[in-house]
Amino acid sequence: MVFVSVRIITGDVARLVSFYERATGVRAQWATEDFAELTTASGALAIGSTRTVPLFAPGSARPAANHSVILEFLVDDVDSVYENLSGFVEDFVNEPTTMPWGNRALLFRDPDGNLVNFFTPVTPAAIEKFAR
Repeated sequence: MVFVSVRIITGDVARLVSFYERATGVRAQWATEDFAELTTASGALAIGSTRTVPLFAPGSARPAANHSVILEFLVDDVDSVYENLSGFVEDFVNEPTTMPWGNRALLFRDPDGNLVNFFTPVTPAAIEKFAR
């Protein structure tokens, strides 16, 4: 099995794609006006319109209703990323903070309220875990 992507369902695909392009520096590939993907070396963040939900099962997903998932991105320098996103991100949950498990993490919300964590490993064990 290969983990391929996470998909966010939204009422405004263009707005959310634009946000993630700016936040990550990754350009989206658009399949249709209702679906785009931002692809990295390890997987993709897919963004789909509410109009795509009935193709799977009507009512099976609702936009801006996530209260349990955090999207996580490994970055080279979370403090620099924080400086770069200041003035752009409207809802920082915390500033860069070193976590007990060895990552320096920045938590914020995207325009739909989804939690996003940008992190940089800073302890030897965390650095080894995420060595690229």
